[in-house]
Amino acid sequence: MPGVRLAHMLIDIRMREGASGVDGEEHVRQAYASILSGDYEQAIRAFERAIAAEPENPAHHHKCSITCMRSALWAKALMHAEEAVRLAPDQAEYRYHLAAVRARIAVEEAKSGLASADPDYDSVIAGLRLALELDPLLDEAWLLLAAAYGALGRYGEAARAAREALRLNPAHGEAKRLFADYRRRDRRMRGRKTHQ
Repeated sequence: MPGVRLAHMLIDIRMREGASGVDGEEHVRQAYASILSGDYEQAIRAFERAIAAEPENPAHHHKCSITCMRSALWAKALMHAEEAVRLAPDQAEYRYHLAAVRARIAVEEAKSGLASADPDYDSVIAGLRLALELDPLLDEAWLLLAAAYGALGRYGEAARAAREALRLNPAHGEAKRLFADYRRRDRRMRGRKTHQ
């Protein structure tokens, strides 16, 4: 029954391409077109269709995660980054991106902690240290670390963290201001200690 075999082959092909009959790469092209037009929500939906069509393709998960991260959809970004690494553990780019997503999540949690009525500065500092272990180039984490240390009166550490943020982003006005302020406060505090 050659007709039945052909029908089964066509069904298998259609299932691999997804219910829409479009393969994963076509959905990725649609996602990129959406990104170019500034529609990140539509891009994420297109990446998710690519994943539905080819769920074992780590590149689709990786690209979806990057777009979710740009849109601050942290849980979804983390899920797809983890899946990309699970599917392709030897891919250094995927592992680096997963670390970057985890670092951003730690920064977001630290920001929430700092914004609370009674911040737990030790917890915030620990979270920011974790973020910086995962992504030492995250200038925002250094800046928040400076603010946390400054709030505790640990001006030397605050100045060093602000200086690191400034080193990473020399044009960052807030980093310049905090560095100068904390350095001045640290010098004043050390001057008082030597005069006692």
